Amino acid sequence: MDRNRMQKITPNPKNYFVLHRIIVSSLVLLLSCTAASGQQAPYKPLISRLAKDLDTSLYTITIKADKPPLLLDLAGSLVWSTCPPSAQSTVACGSAECGGAASQECPRRCLHVDGGQLGDSGSSCACAGNPVTRQCSTAGLTSLAMSANATDGAMELPPEESFAILGACAPDSLPRSLPAGVTGVAGFSRRPLSLPSQLAAQRGFGGKFALCLPVFAIFGDSPVNLTAPGQAPGYVDYTTVIPYTPLLTNPANAAGYYIPVKSISVAWHEADAQAILPSSALDLDPGAGTGGVVLSTATPYMIMRPDVYEPFAKAFDDAFTRGRNVPETSVERVPAPKPFEICYNAGFMRLKRPSAYDVPRIQLELGAGATWKNWTLYGDNYLVKVGGALCLGILPMGPGGMPVDGEPAVVMGAKQLENNLLVFDLEKQVLGFSMLLDFALSSCTSSTFFRN
Repeated sequence: MDRNRMQKITPNPKNYFVLHRIIVSSLVLLLSCTAASGQQAPYKPLISRLAKDLDTSLYTITIKADKPPLLLDLAGSLVWSTCPPSAQSTVACGSAECGGAASQECPRRCLHVDGGQLGDSGSSCACAGNPVTRQCSTAGLTSLAMSANATDGAMELPPEESFAILGACAPDSLPRSLPAGVTGVAGFSRRPLSLPSQLAAQRGFGGKFALCLPVFAIFGDSPVNLTAPGQAPGYVDYTTVIPYTPLLTNPANAAGYYIPVKSISVAWHEADAQAILPSSALDLDPGAGTGGVVLSTATPYMIMRPDVYEPFAKAFDDAFTRGRNVPETSVERVPAPKPFEICYNAGFMRLKRPSAYDVPRIQLELGAGATWKNWTLYGDNYLVKVGGALCLGILPMGPGGMPVDGEPAVVMGAKQLENNLLVFDLEKQVLGFSMLLDFALSSCTSSTFFRN
């Protein structure tokens, strides 16, 4: 994609963020009576704990006061949860707040679990969507109580703060197939009713948020101090040293975060293999609203459209075969359990460090505007150990289609984002990415944010 095309699909960052502030301003007035009043603006950034569900490989966030966790969905447009009857539908459907929610249409391929349509009852003006089952439901808007600690970028600061955001009450059937104990979804998109957008509008601490899966999320313009071996706690603010790339917007999936990937290659020792893709295979088509490379925390593994996956798999196998530096061993393919397509016998692979296998690097070459030309995927961001095998956690799109709105060419799933510091700057419309923090002598777990 050339610079001119990219400009057509990239919104003006300042105008986009101002629009969000205008839309959310009325929500702030609605919630002011329920939000905590003990601290005066400007507020400090907030930090929340994340966790990985081992059964689904998805991530949850604990932010609802004394309530079960919510699924973290990067493309989610709002926050929803099952609610007791007394908490449901507290916002009238004719209100400005409800109008703003109704303007965020349900996904095109959403399966309604209740058969309803937005606004066909007195209070159901929001669309709550389950990104795992692709089901959705009409939902009533209400004020959701939440709590989190402030942070100075190095640790959480007591006491815990209480606040409220506008969310949706969904039927008890909607959370099916979410991680055990999860009662809803916390949307992290650029839309006005997402969790980061509402917090930025309420608290005035800047239009940024950071994720370091599976440990923490930070809301607000904050440093993120991580620790490397032999260094004092919080020695480096990683937001100042990581590369950044533009965030693109797909008109067909305005909630999604897209990045400008131009090509894909695989390298191992002296073997380099380029994936020979069809022309413009990775480009985002602003007219059709298809293609592009999008990030997702609701999809466990990277998924590629067949015309991208087939040449990529060939390049990976080529680099894997030619790049071995232990001649007396052989690369042994083993049967791949579902959902995986390619698995190898882990017995022949050597550890180059106690925590990492000596395996190929996958390079995503970024386009114009990036301060770093490659996003490198190391083994821990694409290999999945299954019994005695190591499987490629990159999958072809299934017969049911791409499980993400807008039919992207590639979805970077939760596995590819794990143990990466990701900084989403919604004012500048750029994404900071550390790549695998192990290779920066740090990790998400090396943070000192939490006292216990």
